[in-house]
Amino acid sequence: MTKVLVSDPIDQAGLDILTQVAQVDQKLGLSIDQLKNIISDYDGLMIRSGTQVTSEVIAEAKKLRIIGRAGVGVDNVDVPAATRKGVLVVNSPGGNTIAAAEHALAMILALSRNIPQAHASMFSGSWDRKKYVGNELYKKILGVVGLGKIGSHVAKVANAMGMEVIGFDPFVSIERAQQMQVRLSDIEDLFKESDYVTLHLPRTSETENLVDINLLRKMKPTARLVNCARGGIINENDLASALEAKVIKGAAIDVYAKEPLTDNSPLRSVKEGLVLTPHLGASTVEAQQNVAIDVAEQIRDVLLGLPARSAVNIPGLSAEIMDSLKPHLKLAETLGLLVSQISGGQIQKLEVRLQGEFAQHPSQPLVIATLKGLLTSALGDKINYVNASLEAKGRGIDVVEIKDELSPEFARGSLQLDSFSDKGGHSVSGTVFGDGDLGITSIDEYPINFVPSRHMLFTRHRDMPGIIGQIGSLLGKHNVNIASMQVGRRIVRGEAVMVLSIDDPIPSELLGSILSMQGINEAHSVTL
Repeated sequence: MTKVLVSDPIDQAGLDILTQVAQVDQKLGLSIDQLKNIISDYDGLMIRSGTQVTSEVIAEAKKLRIIGRAGVGVDNVDVPAATRKGVLVVNSPGGNTIAAAEHALAMILALSRNIPQAHASMFSGSWDRKKYVGNELYKKILGVVGLGKIGSHVAKVANAMGMEVIGFDPFVSIERAQQMQVRLSDIEDLFKESDYVTLHLPRTSETENLVDINLLRKMKPTARLVNCARGGIINENDLASALEAKVIKGAAIDVYAKEPLTDNSPLRSVKEGLVLTPHLGASTVEAQQNVAIDVAEQIRDVLLGLPARSAVNIPGLSAEIMDSLKPHLKLAETLGLLVSQISGGQIQKLEVRLQGEFAQHPSQPLVIATLKGLLTSALGDKINYVNASLEAKGRGIDVVEIKDELSPEFARGSLQLDSFSDKGGHSVSGTVFGDGDLGITSIDEYPINFVPSRHMLFTRHRDMPGIIGQIGSLLGKHNVNIASMQVGRRIVRGEAVMVLSIDDPIPSELLGSILSMQGINEAHSVTL
């Protein structure tokens, strides 16, 4: 008999769908050891955020075919372990889109009309009409940081309310923005111009503490900030200080760096201009039903031998093919992440050139892996192998696949990415060596040979005496340790590229100092 385990609270609508094809057992609050002891009995597992599906749990599975997460994030599932085991992992990336967008809009309105404060005043026995005079949204400027599903819906509603919408998203083309009636801007100008700023981007190494006191000081003193996306994007100490010092008019926050919000959080001591809610973005009856139905339908379909809609790991490939393609997929994702960070603009076109052995493999998973890497900086864990193509298309990125079975340089072939953005073009290429190690073999057609590392500094500079030493000295003064260095050039005293593997990421201030050096044309901090 087919059996599905439900180990977190799930809306009844989802349970009803599962009972169409399987015996459904609800066992809530299981520890990892308890789950390990019973998982071998089940063909499917449905969870929310409470259950931890570790590699040890997956190792004990004997007939498990699918893990369904009723929600967006899958950080409580060891996806690589599931993939190696041949277990499909699915989620519901769009189930709470409307709920999250509407909560952001509700927070904007609450800030504008002082609704929470007026409510509390009424229940204290007051009648303070003059004290709580608000502002209209009509003809105000809304800055939307992140124009994915949620951000674009906020923009749509804001336009309908008569607001002027500007947006920041490096992965949205000008044409796509025009369709959304959004004027694209860089992030500093967006914060300077906007009357309201709403954040709709994931928490990644690049976005953590993105909104700090320096960015807050660029805002109008009458401006307001909303975050219903992810905690940790705003530096909470800086926000509390900015509100107390009246650097900005107000803020409304639904998500926090640490949840539940601690009693000693500086946000709890802010006396005016702050609205706090306990992570309610997806907390609607409709959203909980939507994600339960979406994931339950996918589990049902997979158990019936049909494809899933929102697989997080690569769908339709056996564990054997996964193992054989693993280093090639890793290279494709690495190159995509690399070229996204050195492009420095809104990528409008990507050429994926598969040469030699790469051209002989199934190309679709390699192209998808490339797009997943390309969009990871913008979307974090929201991007996966299934939605990468759709997300790229939604951002107006034209993807061109080129196959060339001849590879004169490398026996195992190579993969080359050419990106074209509003700031020009960039190219990266790499290969997989016989032992499965990855190698980057050229950047912008300059020959270079290095193994990608976690943190790197990329520069394009004039090939002139002393410039490499100056960069090394500057890094040393800032206690940044260099692990390795590679330089590539085509002609003497022309232009060259340099890649430094470093132990820590480059602070933005240090990157600015490098860019200001004579002879430096480009400098990019890269995190893989």
